Amino acid sequence: MSTERDAKVLAHLQGFLRGIQKPGRPLESIGIDEPLVASGLVDSLAVMQIVVYLEEQYGIDFAARGFDPERLASMGSIVDLIAEARR
Repeated sequence: MSTERDAKVLAHLQGFLRGIQKPGRPLESIGIDEPLVASGLVDSLAVMQIVVYLEEQYGIDFAARGFDPERLASMGSIVDLIAEARR
């Protein structure tokens, strides 16, 4: 993340993730590039909630661009996806 805009996107994303994270695994214990599912922060169902969040909040059309789970693997990769979609 290199811009103030990316930092704001990350903060917004973290707020969303707090609402869907599994209990007992604090968001603050996860690094920005740590896998969200493998770390135990979210489950596979929550990944679909992330897709809906990205479609609604940032207008990312996964039907048109395709669904690549690696692009949703970590907070960092999600922020990068959002930045790419905004270009």
